Amino acid sequence: MLRVLITGVAGFIGSHLATKFIEEGCYVIGIDNFLTGSPENISDIIDHENFEFIEHDIINPIKIENNIDIVLHFACPASPEDYMEYQLETLRVDSFGTHNTLEIAKEKNSRYIFASTSEIYGDPLINPQPESYWGNVNTHGVRSVYDESKRFSEALSMAYFRKNKVDIRIVRIFNTYGPRMKINDGRVVPNFIAQALTHKDLTVYGDGKQTRSFCYVDDLVDGIYKISIKDGLDGEIMNLGNPDEYKIIDFAEIILQKINSNSKIVYQELPEDDPKLRCPDITKVKGLIDWKPTVSLDEGLDNTIKFLKTKLEN
Repeated sequence: MLRVLITGVAGFIGSHLATKFIEEGCYVIGIDNFLTGSPENISDIIDHENFEFIEHDIINPIKIENNIDIVLHFACPASPEDYMEYQLETLRVDSFGTHNTLEIAKEKNSRYIFASTSEIYGDPLINPQPESYWGNVNTHGVRSVYDESKRFSEALSMAYFRKNKVDIRIVRIFNTYGPRMKINDGRVVPNFIAQALTHKDLTVYGDGKQTRSFCYVDDLVDGIYKISIKDGLDGEIMNLGNPDEYKIIDFAEIILQKINSNSKIVYQELPEDDPKLRCPDITKVKGLIDWKPTVSLDEGLDNTIKFLKTKLEN
């Protein structure tokens, strides 16, 4: 039985990962300090015989008993609302936290999966973004606490790969959505859905012509799982996301039609350093693990709307 350590296990993606690994017959040790994660996200597995939870802030070292086969470092505020509020915590978890989890992987001879982000590409000058693109990032802007901490973690991970021979895999995650997202997440999918369900105006920033791609969480987790268990991916950096690209204004119309809401669309100023384009080139990962998204936007949105509607009613 594989023993898997997941930081940020009570977060949106981390909790889905824990469920996936348990379903695949693994023993999961989950770490979280509930800064932005929720106990509710792991309520279905908290008493599972193959799940162990440790409440801990991973910026502080921790001793893990017994062996660990795979370390997945997913602890980090990921939405703009969160990392703007928790700026120093974001920087610490993707510096001290990355170092501490890499040390665990080094000590236990574990495979190491780092949750990076499409945000390392900044406001890109090419579209779609391949892994070879170095990015166009404002190193001291309001979003830099997230962008630069992820870039630092990538550099630190690759240093452990080159210097200490740790089996590193870096996953650059593009916009992902699905159940367990927070209503006040600050990202476009829960924002639009919550606004439409409550008949509030949908807030579109800028002219709405900026683009995003939307990957359903089950597809993303399937990709991460396959990357985690496949041999021969040492040192690889891979985009994970759905390459179907939508203008924000068009996406707003899709939400209004699905919910049959009488909300209107209003425009506000584009936030500083908000990327104009965001679309993954997934050619590399398709070749390495034979993966591609399979859940349609229609199906994924139905599941997400159902979840958020329940949250609003409660």
